[in-house]
Amino acid sequence: MRSKARVPFVLLAVLLGSAGCDQASKQVAISSLAGSGGVSVAGGALRLELASNPGVFLSLGADLPEAVREVLFLGLVPLLVLWLCVHLLRTREPSCGVVVGVGLIAGGGLANWLDRLLHGGAVTDFLMVALGPLRTGVFNVADVAVVCGVVALLASARGSRTSRESPA
Repeated sequence: MRSKARVPFVLLAVLLGSAGCDQASKQVAISSLAGSGGVSVAGGALRLELASNPGVFLSLGADLPEAVREVLFLGLVPLLVLWLCVHLLRTREPSCGVVVGVGLIAGGGLANWLDRLLHGGAVTDFLMVALGPLRTGVFNVADVAVVCGVVALLASARGSRTSRESPA
């Protein structure tokens, strides 16, 4: 990123933007889909259906004992998000991709953490994708933010490695 002074502002904007979009989308999903069996759109490629998920992405960890889920998902997530943000802010010259990636991961993580606090340890999921024989589990906008953040970090790492390897 060109100016180190911009990093906290970009990080906060991406974090709050992704968390806000997630929370808003969940409110719309709850008010629109409650009591329905779900809705298929885009020729069945996207299905909107409410689900309460005590696990993480695609229900991973949902079968863990409740006490373990509380420690991992309610106790550890905010600490990991804080560590990630502090580490980023201490980085000398993070690339824009790294700042955006960390912001998306932190925003998605905090959005789902807030959802767990408000809904008895579970998050609200409502999206499923079906492309031919490929079908996903149910997920939410925070999950998409985390995945996009990881992709941004991987792309930034690949880009920085490539630029170091190319002759100057």
